[in-house]
Amino acid sequence: MLREHKPIHPCTWIQLKQLPMSSKGICVVPNNSFRRNFLASIGAHEFFKPQMWKAALTELVATATLMFTLTTSIIACLESHEVDPKLLVPFAVFIIAFLFLIVTVPLTGGHMSPVFTFIATLKGVVTLTRALIYVLAQCIGSILGFFILNCVMEPKLVETYSLGGCSVHGNGVNSGIKVQNALLLEFTCTFVVLFVGVTLAFDKKRSKDLGLPMVCLVVAGAMALAVFVSITVTGQAGYAGVGLNPARCLGAALLHEGSLWKGHWVFWFGPLLACTIYYALSINLPKEGLVWVDGEYDVFKLTIGSWRTAYDDTVISNGPEEGNPGFQVQVS
Repeated sequence: MLREHKPIHPCTWIQLKQLPMSSKGICVVPNNSFRRNFLASIGAHEFFKPQMWKAALTELVATATLMFTLTTSIIACLESHEVDPKLLVPFAVFIIAFLFLIVTVPLTGGHMSPVFTFIATLKGVVTLTRALIYVLAQCIGSILGFFILNCVMEPKLVETYSLGGCSVHGNGVNSGIKVQNALLLEFTCTFVVLFVGVTLAFDKKRSKDLGLPMVCLVVAGAMALAVFVSITVTGQAGYAGVGLNPARCLGAALLHEGSLWKGHWVFWFGPLLACTIYYALSINLPKEGLVWVDGEYDVFKLTIGSWRTAYDDTVISNGPEEGNPGFQVQVS
């Protein structure tokens, strides 16, 4: 028989008479399955883990330094005396993105953008709790990076390039592009980065086979490709190019304001929509590559074989035995 004791802890202690009195008994936990499962599903336990906060701090610092370095490099390219200076921008993006990725991927996953954090959450790579903290850290880091940039940059350059922020309509001098075109570009270019870079980065087997440097090269190359397409296809100087990073657009808009708030929602909605569509596609991607036997479907050999079959009066049957599926071709 069972004798129930008054619960002292969140669980109920039950003592078995058959067991020695020194036994601790059995702890029966109350049925709180929904609340417990919900907290576990969002990763609430990570809120109390120092490692998560260290990673978030790393994301903050990495995003701040990335914004400062990337923006100054892009403005330096545009201020150069080359015939077409905007063609230098993708190279700057590629080099800087690669350097930051290869440093931060082993530490935090190398997000530095709500786009990568959002798709990582959808794919189950990070918990919802970690994702929210990461995005907050990225936004604060972006604001910090642009604040430093705003303090040291020449005021004339700040006005000319709108602090290097994400602009759709231009700064009043240039016309920019239509909001719907900017949204389409933001969606398409972000999807390209996800399809080319993230597909490889989230594939454990291929990532291990290629190694970290090669994976970072592919992701950085996809980002540079997206930037190159966005700044060349429109032909409008007022359009600052694809954002790819909503936190970058937010930091510059908060500090510079003005035209950067016009169409700002595009730089959030476009990438998040691209993440959602990519996730729906990614769960339906083939698990294995194309498997084939050399020569099995060789068109030339099949054509010659069919011709010989007809010429030599070949016997075609359903197989050597009754009920055997498929066809067997016997050439005399």
